[in-house]
This record gives sequence, C-alpha cells and structure tokens, in this order.
Amino acid sequence: MVKKLMTLLLLTLLVVPLAYAEEEKCGLTNLAVCIPQKFYEFTLNVVNAPLQPFLDLTKNLLSEPVNIENFIPLWAVIIYIISIFYGLFIIIAGFNLIVSGYSSERRERAKQWLKNVVLMVFFVQASYYIYSIILEMASSMTAGVINLIEPDFFLLSVDNTVNLGLQMVLAILYLLNLLLSITLLSLRYLLVAVGVMFFPIGLFLNFIPPLKNYGKLIINILLIIIFLPFIQSLMLLAASKLVEIPIFENFKILVMSASFNMINMSMILLVIFAVVKAAFAALNSDVGRATKIVYKGL
Repeated sequence: MVKKLMTLLLLTLLVVPLAYAEEEKCGLTNLAVCIPQKFYEFTLNVVNAPLQPFLDLTKNLLSEPVNIENFIPLWAVIIYIISIFYGLFIIIAGFNLIVSGYSSERRERAKQWLKNVVLMVFFVQASYYIYSIILEMASSMTAGVINLIEPDFFLLSVDNTVNLGLQMVLAILYLLNLLLSITLLSLRYLLVAVGVMFFPIGLFLNFIPPLKNYGKLIINILLIIIFLPFIQSLMLLAASKLVEIPIFENFKILVMSASFNMINMSMILLVIFAVVKAAFAALNSDVGRATKIVYKGL
C-alpha cells in the first residue's frame, strides 16, 4: 500500500510540471522563475478577486445597451393615449384650412399645422424603434472606447512599493467609489429604460407649438442620459493614459479613484443641469408666461 502511494506521488510530481511545461512553459528546468511568478499571479488574483465582480458590473452598465423590451406594454399604453388626439388635431387643421378664406397667412398656418400632425403621427408611432436605434448607437460608441482601455488599469497591482502602500491604505476608499458608481449607473440604467415611455410624449409635445419647449426638454434630458456613458468612458480612457506618464505611474490607485469620482460627479452635475434647464424652459414657454401673468393679476 505504501509503495503504491509513493509511486502515485512521484507520478504526480513528474506529470504536473510537465503539463505546465507544455501549456505555460513552466517545468522542472525553470522552477526558480516559475514558482515566484505563479505566486505573484496568485497573489494578484486573490487581491483583485473581490473587485472583479464590481468591475464587470460597471463595465456592463456602461457599455451594454439598455434592455427596454419589458417596457413595450407600457410604451403601447402611452401610444394608445396619445393616438386619441390624432383625430382631434386633424379635424382642427382641416377646419382652419376651410375657414382660412383668402388669408394666405392663415392657410399657411393651417398647412403647417397639418404637416406637424402628419409628422407627429409618424415619429410617435415609430418612437420605440427610434429609441432602440439611439440606444444601440450610444452603447456601440461607449463599447468602442472602453475596449481601448487596458483591462489591468482597473485592477490593483504590486508593481512597486509606492503603489503597494497606497493601495493598502486606499483600497477601501476605491471600493466605496466603485460601489457609488455602480449605484448611480444602475439609476441611470433605470431612467433610460423608463425613458422609452417618455420619449413618445416628448415627440408628441414637440409638434405642439405652445408645448414645444416641454417636448424638447424631455428629449434633451433623455439624450443626455443615454449618451452619458460615452462621455464617462472618455474620462476613463484619459485616466488610463494618465498613469503612463512617469509622474503618475506610482499613484495608480489615486488616478483610478479620481476617474470614478469624475463619473459620479458628471452624473450628479448633469441631473442638476437638467433640473435647472427644466425650470427655465418652463418659465420661458408660452404656458409659463401665461401662468406668470395670471399669478401677477392675482
């Protein structure tokens, strides 16, 4: 029994290095180099293992197109509600054209209104497909930029003592920044997915002159949220190139944390920008001016 165990052990010691020698150029002849290398790779994998799922999720939230198929029934409800107004608008346009008489200005206004109604019907009914194409285009642009970033940029490394010391001190802060980015990117994903219901509303309002500013506002906000990952991916690409500069190569984790901080700040600032723009657009619209006049009269 003991002889069999000894034989099995010797075969294992001989076969395993030979397998490594065939696959990874690691065998009995270069154990002095191979063992430290394998230990180094193992240490890196252990250190980066907790970060890898979060990094993969961040990459998917940035580059993967938002799945809006589950919102098709809700989009159909919005389209059904909007379609109720089509007949009313066509009747109004036809009536204005009939009563315009010899007034070329009124006839031109009626024709313009009729053209708006036709364009409204076309774009609102095709809003789901237009929205899907925009999402695909934005995700393709973002994925193209992310593929230019070195995958190791987001991982911790032990290439020098300065980086190692900083990473030991700032690893928790880096993880917190990563979690905050995932939270904000998940919120952005939800807003884009729900946006498929608001996109036809924005198109609908855009063809109604008194409500045109509100329609533009909805469309602009959705487009900003959709193309935001492309801007963020450019920030990450710039940060990955920054660590190649000698002055920053020993402060990699600081650059990584700063890049995710830029992502978080960009989302927060754009939300503030959208809210402020919405307020000014509402005040400058015809409805807003009429509301101010009524309010002053009271």
